[in-house]
Amino acid sequence: MARQIEKIIVHCSATPEGRDVKMEDIKRWHVEDNGWSDIGYHWVIELDGSIAKGRPESRSGAHAKGYNSSSVGVCYIGGVDDSDGIPKDTRTEKQKETLRCLLIDLLVRYPDAEIIGHRDVSSKACPSFDAKAEYSGLEPEQV
Repeated sequence: MARQIEKIIVHCSATPEGRDVKMEDIKRWHVEDNGWSDIGYHWVIELDGSIAKGRPESRSGAHAKGYNSSSVGVCYIGGVDDSDGIPKDTRTEKQKETLRCLLIDLLVRYPDAEIIGHRDVSSKACPSFDAKAEYSGLEPEQV
């Protein structure tokens, strides 16, 4: 039976602005450091705007406690200031463009899903911007 997707949850990697972290790096952190079976996110948007497939969408994620079974997790690289680690919207223009296109694609597949930020379901600042407000009017027809 297919998973019922109610939320698309946007995250940041909480890595310093400009640090070129790859999906494989996050996967290694999640598997080796946390002992998980795979990367927790379904999609990762790298600094250059390229998109990397993480955990298959058919499997529950490991990215938002209490919401993993009914959500898809999307993470962009960055999210904190490069000098002091303070939360900061560090998305490049290419990341913003890719993120918007991916979210539209996910809404086509999961039309009843709500786009939110991790911060909307946790006490974290992640994704360092208000994803719920920014994407509230996003519609699948905007492809």
